[in-house]
Amino acid sequence: MRLVVLGLSLSSSWGNGHATTFRALLKEFAARGHDILFLERDVPWYRDNRDIADPDYCELRFYSDLDDLRQWQGEIARADAVMVGSYVPEGVAVGRLVQETAQGVTAFYDIDTPVTLAKLRRGDYEYLSPEVIPGYDVYLSFTGGPTLRHIEEEYGSPAARALYCSVDPDAYPPLDVPKKWALSYLGTYSPDRQPALERLLIEPARALPNERLVVAGPQYPADIDWPKNVERIEHCPPADHPAFYAASRFTLNVTRADMIAAGWSPSVRLFEAAACGIPVISDKWQGIEELLTPGREIILADKSEDVIAALSHDASGLGQAARTRILAAHTASHRAAELEIHLQEAAKADVLALSA
Repeated sequence: MRLVVLGLSLSSSWGNGHATTFRALLKEFAARGHDILFLERDVPWYRDNRDIADPDYCELRFYSDLDDLRQWQGEIARADAVMVGSYVPEGVAVGRLVQETAQGVTAFYDIDTPVTLAKLRRGDYEYLSPEVIPGYDVYLSFTGGPTLRHIEEEYGSPAARALYCSVDPDAYPPLDVPKKWALSYLGTYSPDRQPALERLLIEPARALPNERLVVAGPQYPADIDWPKNVERIEHCPPADHPAFYAASRFTLNVTRADMIAAGWSPSVRLFEAAACGIPVISDKWQGIEELLTPGREIILADKSEDVIAALSHDASGLGQAARTRILAAHTASHRAAELEIHLQEAAKADVLALSA
């Protein structure tokens, strides 16, 4: 099929998890024989930090504003499916343009579902509004569980389906490198994640002054009191993620508050680290045990003492068990097959509706 995607970014992974998600998914979707056009809003912060210019699995093009986007209306109209992602600038207007123009299936791909729903409850329609949700044939959600029924019943989505994040195992292999850190964390600063980062990394760092820890990611405030044994890396590009994880004895997964409340919201970093065979310590949320078995494939922690206890053990076997589990069910190849099914089912539903 011909798929047009309007996403936050494919070209730059700076300060977002969308680019790596789209790259892995679309690479595998193209490998299934499909043709893809990715349309990205040209904004300075991504333009100045691009780490992909010309992907070989899709056509990447940029537009400057809504008027400029209209030059692509012919492509949108002819596509078999058009997918709009979360956090796309002026996403409500982009969604309306797509729904008015597209003759094929329309989908909303929410890489931030709990955050999106919290924004909708507050009346914050930055990139999605209740009025446009029913106009998408299928709502693809990073969150599974009861949230899917809520999207259908509360917001009138014709079909809400889970499409979790995933990992490209070719891009995230295990590496044999010297261990530099006892514990690492990779993630952009978020105010609602910071208390958990304080509890599960900064407090253990203070309690273990002889251990080395690291936090990689942009936008952390200058007034954070980092312990001397916590190294800071401002930006770790995706190409360096496997080496970053491999240099860690353990890595930390910290989840945003809205995603903890919703449950069933795994982060892409969780899958990436597990694919690299690195033991993961994670905060707790409902549904995580359906992805990785606590104590055998992942360590769950509530408080700093849990992390300190974990760091005293060799958990390399746990990392290998997690890698086996992720490669069996959560690769980008699995997600591309699921995306194909969801779009085909939405197309069939459209045909049935027209013939009714």
